[in-house]
Amino acid sequence: MTKGSINVSVENIFPLIKKFLYSDHEIFLRELISNATDATLKLKHLTSIGEAQVEYGNPKIEVQIDKDNKTITITDQGLGMTGEEVEKYINQVAFSGAEEFLDKYKDSAKDSGIIGHFGLGFYSAFMVAEKVEIITKSYKDEPAVRWICDGSPEFTLEPAEKTERGTEIVLHVAEDSTEFLEESKIRELLAKYNKFMPVPIKFGTKTETLPLPEGAAEDAVAETVEVDNIINNPTPAWTKAPSELSPEDYTTFYHELYPMQFEEPLFHIHLNVDYPFNLTGVLFFPKLANNMNIEKDKIQLYQNQVYVTDEVKGIVPDFLMLLKGVIDSPDIPLNVSRSYLQADGAVKKISSYITKKVADKMASLINENRADFEKKWNDIKIVIEYGIISEDKFAEKSDKFTLYPTTDGKYFLWNELEEKTKASQTDKDGNWVILYATNADEQHSYIQAAKDKGYEVLLLDSPIVPHLIQKLESSKEKISFVRVDADHINNLIKKDEPAISKLNDAEKETLKTDIEGAVNDKKFSVQLEDLDSTDAPFIITQPEFMRRMKDMQATGGGGGMFGMGGFPEMYNLVVNSNSDFAAKVLKTENAEEKSSLVKQALDLAKLSQNLLKGKELTDFLQRNYSQLGK
Repeated sequence: MTKGSINVSVENIFPLIKKFLYSDHEIFLRELISNATDATLKLKHLTSIGEAQVEYGNPKIEVQIDKDNKTITITDQGLGMTGEEVEKYINQVAFSGAEEFLDKYKDSAKDSGIIGHFGLGFYSAFMVAEKVEIITKSYKDEPAVRWICDGSPEFTLEPAEKTERGTEIVLHVAEDSTEFLEESKIRELLAKYNKFMPVPIKFGTKTETLPLPEGAAEDAVAETVEVDNIINNPTPAWTKAPSELSPEDYTTFYHELYPMQFEEPLFHIHLNVDYPFNLTGVLFFPKLANNMNIEKDKIQLYQNQVYVTDEVKGIVPDFLMLLKGVIDSPDIPLNVSRSYLQADGAVKKISSYITKKVADKMASLINENRADFEKKWNDIKIVIEYGIISEDKFAEKSDKFTLYPTTDGKYFLWNELEEKTKASQTDKDGNWVILYATNADEQHSYIQAAKDKGYEVLLLDSPIVPHLIQKLESSKEKISFVRVDADHINNLIKKDEPAISKLNDAEKETLKTDIEGAVNDKKFSVQLEDLDSTDAPFIITQPEFMRRMKDMQATGGGGGMFGMGGFPEMYNLVVNSNSDFAAKVLKTENAEEKSSLVKQALDLAKLSQNLLKGKELTDFLQRNYSQLGK
C-alpha cells in the first residue's frame, strides 16, 4: 500500500480567481476596503489593551484613482505588515490573518468588528489588475517593504521607503477593466458596498464654507476650504442602542438607505440580540396597502457593516420580504465570495427570532395606541395576513394584533369579533358563520341585505384573503367564512321570522320551470326562496366552494397549489317567490313576453354582479334605450 500527498499546482490560481471564485468582479473594492478596515480595527484593539505602543489617532481609508497611470490605490493607516508577515499572510493563499487574530485575542477582540475570515479577499484584486503592489509599514519598529506580483506565481519582495505606518494597495488596472478607472463607477461601488463601514473612507475632496465668527463685519466673506470627502457613515443607526435614537433618527436613516424613497415609513423594528447568535438591524414597514407586487429584495444584509447582498431569502421570513431595512450579523454563514447564503441551523434561528420580534412589535403597537394602529392597518395588513398563512409561530401570536375591519369602518380583534357575532351568526350545524365582503361597492346590495338582518359584515379585500380564510378555518374550531354573495348565506339561522310563502307548491314548480326555460343557461342553477316581498326578484350567488377555488387560482393557489385550473362558471339564480315580479311571470300567458321579462330581470341581476359583458351588455343597453322612446 502506498501513501502520499496530492501536489496542488498554483500555476493557474489567478485565472481561476478571476473567472470563478467571485460572482461579480466589482466586489474587489469591497474586499480590499474590508482588509483595510480590519487592519485599522486590529490596531485600535491592540492600542486599547496596551499591546501596541503607538498613537491610534483618527485613522481613515483613502481611495484614489490615477487615470493617466491606470492605477487604483487603497491606503489605510492601520497596523501594517512586516516583511515576515507579508510572506505569511499574502503568499499563502487562503490564510486568513483576521481569523488568526481573532483566535489569538478571542476573549478581548470578540466585539472589535473585525470582518475578514476567508483569507482570499486580497486576491480579488487580480480580477481587475494585471499587476498589484503592496507597500506596507508595520506599527512595529521595522522597515517598510514592497511586494509586487503580476498575476503569476512569481513575486518580488523588497525594501520600501514608506515612513508612515499602514498599507497601500496599488492596482495596475488591466485593459478589460478600465471602467473601474472612472470616478463615477468607484463612487457607485463605494455607495453600494462601503456606505456604512466602521472606519471613515475618503474619496477625493470637497469645498466647505466656514461659518463667520461672531461680530464679523456685514461685508465679511466666509472662507471656503478643501476638506476630505468622507463617503460613509461609520456609525449607522443599527450600531446604536434604541435608547440613543429618536424617531427622527430612524426616519433619517431610512432615507439614507433609500434616497429615492420619498414616503415616510409607518414604523420601525430595531433588532438587537447577542445570544445565541449576534444580530443587529432595523426593519421598516413601508406603506403597502394591497400591493404584493412591490419590489422585493430591499432588505440589505451586512456582515460587520460590510454590505453583502439584498437577497435575504432564508434569513428573513418570506412574509417579511416586503419590508425594507438592514440586518447585520457576523454569524450568518456565507460562501467564500460572501455572495450567497448557506442555509444552516443558525440561519433558521435568526429567521425565527425576526418572526418573534415582529409579532411582539405588532402587539406592543396596538396596545400603546390602538387608534393609530387602526389607521395604519390597511397599509400593513398584507404583511400580517401573509405571516398568518406562512408562519405557524407568527399565526399563534396573531390574535393579539390582527384586526378584522367591517364594512362600517369598525375594527375587531379576534376575541372581540367572537364576542360580537358568534352567538347571533350560526348555521344549522351550529358553526359560527363569519360574513365578509371583498368589494364594498360591487357587493353593496348583498352587504345591505345582511346588515338589514342585523349581521356584521367584515371587509376582507386583500389579494390573499382566500388563503387567509382557509388557514383560519383549518386552525380554529367550528367556524365558517361566508362571502355575502355566496349560497351558504342561506344556511344562516335567521334572526327574524321567515317570510310566509305567497305561492303554493304547484305554482312554485310552474314558476321554476318557466324561469329555467327562459334562462336556458347551464351556468345558472335556479332555486326559489320565500324572501321578503321588498327583496330583489333575482339574486345571483356563487357556490361557496367553487368561488373559493377560483379565488385561490386567481391568487396563485389554483394551478400551482392544487394542480387544478380552468374552473367552470357556476352560479345560483335565487328567485324571490314572494316578489311582485314572480306573480307577474306566473300571470303572463304570452311565452315570448314571459321570456323577455325573465331575461330583463336576469340581466339586471348580472349587471349588479358585473357579469353582464360584451354582446350581452350591448344588447341590454340598446333594449333599454329603445324603451325610452316608447
